[in-house]
Amino acid sequence: MRPVTRLEPRFGESFQKTLDEAGSMLSRSLSGGVTSSALRLIGVFLATVGAALVLASPAVIAAGSDPWTAYVALFDGSLGSQRAISETFVSMTPLLFGGLAVALAFQAGLFNIGVEGQLVVGGIAAGVVGVKLSLPAPLHVLIALLAGAAAGALWALIPAILKAWRGVHEVITTIMMNFVAFSISRFLVKPGGALEGEIPTATEPVQSSAELPRIWFPTRLHLGILFALLAAIACWYFLFRMPAGFRFRLVGANPVAARFNGISYHRVVVETMLLSGALAGLVGVVEVLGTHRRYLDSFSPGYGFDSIAVALLGGLHPIGVGAAAWVFGLLRAGSTQLQLEAGISRDMITLISGLVVACVAARILLTRHLEQRKRQSAIPDQDPEHGNA
Repeated sequence: MRPVTRLEPRFGESFQKTLDEAGSMLSRSLSGGVTSSALRLIGVFLATVGAALVLASPAVIAAGSDPWTAYVALFDGSLGSQRAISETFVSMTPLLFGGLAVALAFQAGLFNIGVEGQLVVGGIAAGVVGVKLSLPAPLHVLIALLAGAAAGALWALIPAILKAWRGVHEVITTIMMNFVAFSISRFLVKPGGALEGEIPTATEPVQSSAELPRIWFPTRLHLGILFALLAAIACWYFLFRMPAGFRFRLVGANPVAARFNGISYHRVVVETMLLSGALAGLVGVVEVLGTHRRYLDSFSPGYGFDSIAVALLGGLHPIGVGAAAWVFGLLRAGSTQLQLEAGISRDMITLISGLVVACVAARILLTRHLEQRKRQSAIPDQDPEHGNA
């Protein structure tokens, strides 16, 4: 596609003027409206979580408990002690990486539903490097991190190529790749498999030089949480402060305008899926090297699918994703105490997570409906002007 400078002068000038106006609006919003916008987003975030808890109350009552007892037990199990707080951050770590993977793809107009499969292959790669290689501690961890990220990126490459050059929808291909990853995992760690360890469906423990060190003794909280927070900051800087991130967001907002501006749609699709897959692969890395210290066939309780809810609750913004990952980590960490004190199954957390997604979807639909009503109500005000013209 030809760049804007070679288009017809009138169209090129108007298009460039549109881009300039958009940039000016963005600059004004960043300089003058950051505080009010941030407060509004925080309010929406808290209202969404609160609405999900309120909507879950009838199910809590039907399960034989009262909402107050249940939610007190939930928060006590996630924030009531040193161990509870640490487990919240342990659960938050993979959700933050996964949420960033989904959000990054969404920013470019892609739906990477294959995070679950990408984290599995990332975990396998990290487990193999951690078990098979003998390297000094810092280098061993670095190589394992890179191996897991590369495995996740390569697993996302096939859907990326099919999307960019054949138009195959990424939802279909990434779901298919999920099941391929699950089958490979079971094959490798089954009895007699290439990676079989002393525990069924698991590898041998990774070497101590490959372990992510604990940072809050005597809890399980490990260095992976710092890596996840740094990844969130890096994603924010990339998306909102770098030209490549602007290209991603422009393709996601308007692929036609991106093409007219000389941006390669194929290249952005491939780059987006590679970065998203790499972030998903790091989910497996931190779980294998930090939490379990070995690869387990079923180490993920559904982090890849929960990451979609995390990204949506976070508004597809890296900072919002961090807050949403903390909320979902809090729910996961408190689920055991919820079952012990309130007598409610831990599956109630899955219901609450689903209600969070439903509330996000309802908010989006309501916002669009109100905007449409506003546009329709403004039409009669413009008729006299057109008539006078």
